[in-house]
Amino acid sequence: MNGPQVVACPNCGQKTRVRSAAQGVPHCPKCGRALQWLTEAGAADFTAVAEKSPIPVLIDFWAPWCAPCRIVAPAVERLSQERAGELKVVKVNTDLAPALQERFGIRGIPTLVLMEGARERDRVTGALNLNALRQWVEQRLPASPKTQPPVK
Repeated sequence: MNGPQVVACPNCGQKTRVRSAAQGVPHCPKCGRALQWLTEAGAADFTAVAEKSPIPVLIDFWAPWCAPCRIVAPAVERLSQERAGELKVVKVNTDLAPALQERFGIRGIPTLVLMEGARERDRVTGALNLNALRQWVEQRLPASPKTQPPVK
């Protein structure tokens, strides 16, 4: 649906093209830091972009006319930055992908679906703030190495 996006590394500023579908997690070619993986998908490329992702995927079902969708969008984007290398965020515009909306049984938007290994782990409907969204994801995914407590 869309081509590679240019992402600036938050560590060194290096700009890198990140493809929507890839075998591995995108990393900065200069410093090696994992990069944010935020992309869009439609019916034609959903399998490659979301279901074959090497890491868990947070799917944001949204529409441009939906005010709560616009409210949750910055939190979803921020989470994709915070969990770079651990979580891929895929935005699905339900106006452009009604077949995906039907397939997933989306009755209200925004609906966020967490998938791992092409299987749905959980979902939530409604506009969560950043803290609520972060907590919801962290309860459903293993802790990241940077957030795990030190081994004693």
